[in-house]
Amino acid sequence: MVVGISRENRGLLGQWWWTVDRVALFAFSLLIVFGILLAIAATPMVAEHIGLEKFYFLKRHLLYIVPTLLIIFFVSVIDISSIKKLSLVLYFVSMFFTLFTLFVGTEIKGAHRWLSLGGFSIQPSEFVKPALSVLTAWMLSKQNKIPEFRGNFLSMLFLVGFISLLVFQPDVGMIVVVLSVWFEQLFLNGLPIIFIFILAAIGISGVFLTYVFLPHVTARIDKFLDPAVGDHYQINMSLEAFANGGLFGVGPGEGIIKKHLPDAHADFVFSVLGEEFGFFICSFVIILIAFIVIYEMLKIIKENDTFILLASVGLLTQFGLQAFINIASALHIIPTKGMTLPFMSYGGSSMITNSITAGMILALGRKRILN
Repeated sequence: MVVGISRENRGLLGQWWWTVDRVALFAFSLLIVFGILLAIAATPMVAEHIGLEKFYFLKRHLLYIVPTLLIIFFVSVIDISSIKKLSLVLYFVSMFFTLFTLFVGTEIKGAHRWLSLGGFSIQPSEFVKPALSVLTAWMLSKQNKIPEFRGNFLSMLFLVGFISLLVFQPDVGMIVVVLSVWFEQLFLNGLPIIFIFILAAIGISGVFLTYVFLPHVTARIDKFLDPAVGDHYQINMSLEAFANGGLFGVGPGEGIIKKHLPDAHADFVFSVLGEEFGFFICSFVIILIAFIVIYEMLKIIKENDTFILLASVGLLTQFGLQAFINIASALHIIPTKGMTLPFMSYGGSSMITNSITAGMILALGRKRILN
C-alpha cells in the first residue's frame, strides 16, 4: 500500500496510481514545486515594477496550480484511443482561436499571439503543439498498418496549416520547435534519408527567409552575433544574475537583478534561479528536465506500438526543446526567444499546455493493462 491506496483498489484513482509511472510523476511534481518557489521569488518585484499589486502574479500562478494538477491527472488516466480523440479536438479548436488572434489578438512586442478573455490572456497556439505531435504519430502509424492510407500527407497538412498561422503571428521559435519534432518523428518512422535531407534543406531555407524578411528576427540574430548591434540590456542583466549567484546563490528573495528584468517571472525566470539559488540548483533543474526526457525515452524505446513510440518521442522532444531554448536564451547561448521554462515560468497558457503534455506522456507510458 502506498499513500493509502491498496493494490486491490479497482477504482479510477487506484487503477491510475498502480499503472502510472510514479518516477516521472514525481519529477514533474518537482518542477511544479520549483515553479512555485520561483513565483514567490520573482513575481512580486515584477508586479511592483509595472504598477500592479505586489502579489498579483503570485496569486495567479498559484491559481493555475490547481487546474494544472487536475489536467495532469485526468489526461494521464485516459486510454490511448481517448488521447487521439483529445488531440484531434484540441488541434482544431486551438487552430480556430489561433486564427482568431490574427484579427483580434492582443499585440505584445509586435506579435499577435494572445487573446484576452475575462482578465486572462491565453496563447492558443501553445495548445496546438502537443496535439500536433500526437496527430503526426497517429497518421504515420496508421499508414504503417494501412499502406493506402495517406498518413504522411495528412501529417504534413496538419503541420503546414499550423506553421502558416505561426508565420503571420509571427512566432519563429515555435516554428523551429514543431518542425524539429515533426522531422524527428518522420525519421523514426523510417522515412528515407534523402527525403530527410530535402525536408531539412527546406526548413533551413525557411529560417534564412525569416531572417531576411522579418525585421524582429533579423534584429535578434544580429544582436546575438554582434555585441555592438542593438540593445543588450536584458541579456546583460541575465548574465549578471548568474555571476552574482555563483555556486550557491545569494539566497531566496535576495536577488537584485529581478528588479531590473521586465520578464524575470517568465522568459528569464532561470536567471532568477541562478542568482538566488546558484549554480548547483540550476544544474539540478537542468538534470531533472534531462532526466525526464532521457528516462522516458529509454523506457519507450522498446515499445512495439509505433503510435506510442512516435507520440511519446514527439512530446518529450517538444518538452525538452522548450526547456533548452529558454535556458540557452538566458545564458546567451542562442538568440533570445520568448519561450517559457516548463512549469517554472509564469503564464497560464504555458502551465496548462505543459500539464497536457505531461499528462499525455504519463498516459502513453502507463502499464498497458488498461488498453
